[in-house]
Amino acid sequence: MILGVVPAEDAFSGFGHHATIIVALVLVVSAGLVHSGAVQMITRTVIKSRRSMQSHIGVLGGVGAVLSGFINNVAALALLMPVDVQTSRKAGRSPGLTLMPLSFATILGGLVTMIGTPPNIIVASIREEKLGEPFTMFDYTPVGAVTALIGLVFVTLVGWRLMPKRVTEKVGAPLKEETSAYIAELSVPEDNDVIGKQLGDLYDDADDHDVTILGLIREGKRRYGSSKSTPIKADDVLVLEARAGALEDFRAALNLAYTDSDRREIIEEKSEGLQLLELVVPRDARIVGKSAQSVGLHWRQRSVIVGISREGRQIKQNLRRVHIRAGDILLLLTPEDAAREVAGWLGCLPLAERGLFVTKEDKTWLAIGLFAAAVLAATAGLVELPIGLGLVVVAYVFTGIVPLNDLYNEIEWPVIVLLGSLIPLGTALQDTGGTDLLASQLNTVTAGLPAWAVMAVLMVVTMTLSDVLNNTATSIVAAPVAIELAQRLGVSPDSFLMAVAIAASCAFLTPIGHKNNTLILGAGGYSFGDYWRMGLPLEILVVIVSVPMILVVWPL
Repeated sequence: MILGVVPAEDAFSGFGHHATIIVALVLVVSAGLVHSGAVQMITRTVIKSRRSMQSHIGVLGGVGAVLSGFINNVAALALLMPVDVQTSRKAGRSPGLTLMPLSFATILGGLVTMIGTPPNIIVASIREEKLGEPFTMFDYTPVGAVTALIGLVFVTLVGWRLMPKRVTEKVGAPLKEETSAYIAELSVPEDNDVIGKQLGDLYDDADDHDVTILGLIREGKRRYGSSKSTPIKADDVLVLEARAGALEDFRAALNLAYTDSDRREIIEEKSEGLQLLELVVPRDARIVGKSAQSVGLHWRQRSVIVGISREGRQIKQNLRRVHIRAGDILLLLTPEDAAREVAGWLGCLPLAERGLFVTKEDKTWLAIGLFAAAVLAATAGLVELPIGLGLVVVAYVFTGIVPLNDLYNEIEWPVIVLLGSLIPLGTALQDTGGTDLLASQLNTVTAGLPAWAVMAVLMVVTMTLSDVLNNTATSIVAAPVAIELAQRLGVSPDSFLMAVAIAASCAFLTPIGHKNNTLILGAGGYSFGDYWRMGLPLEILVVIVSVPMILVVWPL
């Protein structure tokens, strides 16, 4: 703006750009689908803990890919990651064998729809600006679905076998295994289906959800040990040992209820209102590069770090002074009524996030129906997608699916600020001839090659940038270059734009290329150099599969 490249009135135009608005709305809609129990309903139905590892990767990765097509892929991984870690522990195998395939599957799933990943939204908006019409919701589906499917087959059958021996031999940090479970209780509402059954009849359901039933409380009296054959009555209280995510899944599956504070005191009389909380540290968290002492965790949030897991290794000394890295897992002792606030203040992701809110399962189908109606209306051209998603968000707030106080907390503001800032920068790049210069350089390098080969080179360059830069920034720069390059070659810009959309999202070589890759760094016990083992052949496979598909669906 100071140099006169961007007019002053356009300096903040990116914040009103429909791509920025769509990304913000998708984040809120994703939160609504999670809070309503829609996503958990799918995982409870499909995911079983007794499958072989290969079947587990295929099923969990498939669920993650489907979810990522319609909700934020970070949210999809956040929901499935605790399931994966828990299943690995029960099977006695390293979470590192399955977490990377799961992360890659959720990234691949974002290729399938326009709202699946920010690069797709950005490419669609740039197409509208430059060519007069955007890509629609499911224009990405033919190419994205085939690419995602082939990629999922690869990570299921081959990818996990490429992990280094150091990762495969780890069975997960004992720290997390020993401290994640806690004592809890659930009450039996009137007219519940379990009334009349013996307590022992619930053991199979409890085992499926990794919950241990310790006993029964009736009229304030404990019935431990001998209560297995006791018939269950209304208002009985089940005493359980479980992790937060497993407890919420078990409660929702059996339609049980959380009890009041008076009854909680019966089994928590010595707990002093504290709980242990596992948090994964993303790269943009407040605490990255700092210590618990320097951010004032104790006096600001009444919380103490009692453990750190870093690439599968525990750090036990001077925890207050250890500088936290992206991908670390923190074990916090925190007030039980402030867990969500502490996680949000730190900017970290709970390893069992579903335990931090009460699922509104009575609104599951309402949430799904509202979202589906908006998608169908936008696809049919009845409303613009931002308007449809905006109406869904308003409906979620009015129906209580997303509490008004949580509305802005569900938006990932660093992404919104980045988008709002980069969109005018992308325009400046075009106006100053930067886009033309980049296209000329690529044209010179690929001189004499057929158009499809030039498109493949563009994909490789875009992937390389996305592995070290934010994929949002990569797509903002690469999409205008793709249009200019296609016009120089005298071919359809759509095929080159689709190539950019696929390539910008496929960042598999490093833990910094995509936030999902960062989130699994500590839990999987990975190091920086582990990602390329599975990621490099996967990126090559994506190019090999997607280029012919683009040529078929979007001919030159």
